[in-house]
Amino acid sequence: MPTLRDMRPADVEPLASWIVTLPLLQRYGLTLDGANRQFQAGLGRGDTLLTVEEDSRLVGFAWMLPNGAFGRSPYLRLIGVHPECTSRGVGALLLDAIEARAWTLADVLFLLVSDFNTRAQHFYERQGYHRIGALADYVVPGVAELLYWKHRVAE
Repeated sequence: MPTLRDMRPADVEPLASWIVTLPLLQRYGLTLDGANRQFQAGLGRGDTLLTVEEDSRLVGFAWMLPNGAFGRSPYLRLIGVHPECTSRGVGALLLDAIEARAWTLADVLFLLVSDFNTRAQHFYERQGYHRIGALADYVVPGVAELLYWKHRVAE
């Protein structure tokens, strides 16, 4: 049974060791040292970092910047699921938890998806996100980052 919890400093190295093997993050030039530094910096800033643990192994994480979108709205920086655990609900579990945290701060949540990452685009669209724009060459040349957002529906 997967367990969702806040990321701890001891989680940084185990997570970094497998996320750098993901083709998406390799395309963006993420190194082991860079992943370690970024996670440690996020923890130090107090960003929202969540993990999913299953059978004593970290199989997913999500990272949200509370005011990362335009200095006023939550921004989902990244969700990662271990390649052996895709299509098992880990990403949806993480996204639901991030949204729950985001809704305590604002009524919207933003994220970016690479134009070539159609699987992620479909995932977010199924979760109620709407594509509202594209930023050509924003992170790496030749790749457009698609801007998505979700507005919380009043309950």
